[in-house]
Amino acid sequence: MSAGSTISKRVKEEEEAAANGEDENSRAEQEEALVALIEHRTKEVEHLRHRISYYKSQLDQAEKRLQDSQSKLARLRGRNNTASSNASQAIKSVKEERRSISPERINGGSRNQPQSRTELVIPSVNPKIPQPVKPAGSDAKTTVGIEASAASNRAAKVKAEKSHRSSADVEVVEIKDRGTKRKLEQKEHKELIPLVRSSSSPTTTGSYTSNHISSQHKRKLRSLAVCPANDQLFVTSALDGLVNLWQIQGRGSSASLLSSTDCVSSRERRWPEDIAWHPHGNSLFSVYTADAGDSQISVLNLNRTQGRARVTYLEDKPHVKGVINSIIFMPWENTCFATGGSDHAVVLWNEKDENVWKPKSLHRNLHSSAVMGVAGMQQKQIVLSAGADKRIIGFDVHVGRADFKHQIESKCMSVLPNPCDFNLFMVQTGAHERQLRLYDIRLRHTELHSFGWKQESSDSQSALINQAWSPDGLYISSGSADPVIHVFDIRYNGHKPSQSIRAHQKRVFKAVWHFSFPLLISISSDLHIGLHRKC
Repeated sequence: MSAGSTISKRVKEEEEAAANGEDENSRAEQEEALVALIEHRTKEVEHLRHRISYYKSQLDQAEKRLQDSQSKLARLRGRNNTASSNASQAIKSVKEERRSISPERINGGSRNQPQSRTELVIPSVNPKIPQPVKPAGSDAKTTVGIEASAASNRAAKVKAEKSHRSSADVEVVEIKDRGTKRKLEQKEHKELIPLVRSSSSPTTTGSYTSNHISSQHKRKLRSLAVCPANDQLFVTSALDGLVNLWQIQGRGSSASLLSSTDCVSSRERRWPEDIAWHPHGNSLFSVYTADAGDSQISVLNLNRTQGRARVTYLEDKPHVKGVINSIIFMPWENTCFATGGSDHAVVLWNEKDENVWKPKSLHRNLHSSAVMGVAGMQQKQIVLSAGADKRIIGFDVHVGRADFKHQIESKCMSVLPNPCDFNLFMVQTGAHERQLRLYDIRLRHTELHSFGWKQESSDSQSALINQAWSPDGLYISSGSADPVIHVFDIRYNGHKPSQSIRAHQKRVFKAVWHFSFPLLISISSDLHIGLHRKC
C-alpha cells in the first residue's frame, strides 16, 4: 500500500508540473503576440501622426497661397485705381495747356511735359487688349505738337515700344495664371464610378467634321500632347527627332506650325520616346534611352532667354539600361515627374531649382519586366506603374512602399487616371477585344469594366497605340492599328466602342480631347495630323 501511494503521488506531481509548463508556454505565446500587436499599432500611430503633420503643412501652404492671391488682387485693384486717377489728371493738364496760347504757358508746359507723358503711358498697359498703346502714342504726339520738338517725338516712340513690351510680358504671366487655374479646377473630385456599366445603350459624342494637315515630320509620328496652360498650343514628336509646336486656328478648324526643334539625344542622336509638358506650359520634357551612356532627359525651353541654349540635357542618369518608355508630371502641389523604363525601374524627379532636377528611384524590383507606363493619382501621393510582366503596382511615395500589387492575365502597356474621379483609372492591355480595363484604387484587385475593339489589319497589339480621357471623364478615345479612332462610354455595359470615327489613311497612334474646344486631335502613321471638330 505504501508503494502504491508513493507511485500515485509521483504521478500527480508530474501531471501538475506538466500543467504548469503548459501554462507558462501559453503565457509566453500570448505575451509574444501582444508584443507584436503593440509594435504594429505603434507603427500605425506613427504613420497617422506623420500623415497629420503632412496635411497640416499642406493646410499652411494652402492658406499662404490664398493670402498671396488675395494680396495680389488688392494690389491690382489699387494699381488700377491709381492708374485711372493719374490718367484723369493727365487729361486735365493737357486740356489746360490747350486753352492757353501764351508763349509763357507753352514754355511752362514743355518743362512739365515729361511727367505728363509718363502718366499717359501707364493706362495703356493692358494684357488682354494691346491696342490701347496707340491712343497713348497719339496723346503724346499732341503734346509734342505743342512743343514742336522732334527729339520729344523719338522719346514718345520709345515709351510706346516699352509699353508694348510690358504688355506682352503681362500676357505671358496671364497664360501661366490661366494654366494654374485650370489645374486647380481639375482637383475638384467628381464621383463617376457609380456610373460605370450603368446603361444598356451607349451615348455617342456626336458627329465630327475632319480636317487633315501635314505634320511636317519626315518619319512616323510618336507623341502628341496639348499644352496644359495655353489652349491654343499642342506639340507633336516623331522618329526624325523633331518636336513641332502648333497653334490652333479658328477653334480647331486648322493649325499653324510655330516652330520645329531638333530634340535628338546628345550622344546617340536618338528620337524622343515620350514627351510631357511642364505644368506651367513653358517647357517640354523628352525621354530617350539608358544605353551607351546617352542623355536620358532633355528640356526644351519655349521661353528661351538670350545666351541660353533652347534644348538642355539633365546630368543625372538613374535608369541603367534600355528604352525609357514613359514620362508624366504628377498632379501634386510640388512639381515633379516620373519615368518608367525597360530596366524595370520607376524614378521620381523632384525640382530643386530652375531646370535642376534630382531623381529618386521609387522601386527597381517590383516589376520583373519593362515598365511601359506610369501615372500619378491625385487624392494620394501614389505612383501607378503598368508593366509588360502583367503587373499593376501602386507605390505610396509618402510611406515609401508599395500600396498594392495586382497581376492580370495579359501584358500592360499604359495606365491613365481619370481627370474627374480620383479613384478611377484605366489600364491598356494586350488582350484582343478587352484592351481597356477600369479599376477603382480603393478596391485594388477588382476590375470594374473591360472593353475593346477587334482589329482588322493586325493581330498584334502595339504599345505605340495610346488612349486619352475626355475632359468630363465619361469617355475614352483610343487609336488603333486600323485608320479609326474608337470612343468608349464608361456608362455603357457593353464591351464594344460606343462610336468609331474613320480618321486617317493608316493606323492611328493617338487621339486627344481638347479641354476648351469641341475638338479631337489625332496623329497617324500617314504623317498627318487630324483635327476633328464636333458638329
